[in-house]
Amino acid sequence: MNRLRFRVRAGVRTTLPLLALVPLLAGCGDTGGLVSAGTTPTASGPVHLWPDRRGASVPPADPGGAPPEYVKGIPAVHDQDVHAVDPVALVQAELQAHPNTVSGADGMPPRTAAAITACAKHGDEGDEEPESCPVLKPYYRDLTGNGKDELIVGIEFPDKMMSVRVYTADPDGRLNRIMATTETVISVELAGGDVILRVPSGNRGYELITAWSWDEKQLTMLPTREQIVRVPGNPQGQGPGQGQGPGSREPAPVPVRP
Repeated sequence: MNRLRFRVRAGVRTTLPLLALVPLLAGCGDTGGLVSAGTTPTASGPVHLWPDRRGASVPPADPGGAPPEYVKGIPAVHDQDVHAVDPVALVQAELQAHPNTVSGADGMPPRTAAAITACAKHGDEGDEEPESCPVLKPYYRDLTGNGKDELIVGIEFPDKMMSVRVYTADPDGRLNRIMATTETVISVELAGGDVILRVPSGNRGYELITAWSWDEKQLTMLPTREQIVRVPGNPQGQGPGQGQGPGSREPAPVPVRP
């Protein structure tokens, strides 16, 4: 009899934990419980089409940026402080060093060059810079990571074109131009150490965004990333980027340069 009682009690003890799990399992389908997400789709990797075809050879890429160039005719920059540099006098000095140049990094339309020559320098007493001066307000940002600001200059060209130039000063006080590009510009932005240009794309309803970054090996700013950005709701008859607010662009990144 004692052996029988022992067996019954042992059976009860092993059954109770199983019964306690029943409410937990029954509650899995309740609100707040675990819910199935459905069937997981099968992952598919990229497929190389025509693997036996011999592809074209790709030559080394052109850096695409302007080589660094020291600006002549500008006084030495003390302590690499580009804030002391007059942007109008700077662009005028470049015009004098490269007269009658209409293409390339120093290229400038004759009409714009004449207007810049007529601009008053900021340091001239009694003179005020005319509103028609193509040299825009300068901006400053440390783009090279050396703890010193670089000077960012914009020059308005006809037909919404714009020359964007960046200058840095070396420890010897020489002013060095490390970026010069001319584009039909929608907008120019600064993000971290990048100068970002938005320009109309060749495809209707899209913009091309190019980020220029400092390259320590070539000691210049290079276009390092490009994206094609769709402009939603672009009305008929308007080019890319026209009539759009700053928050109306929907990015669809297409990396061109990694």
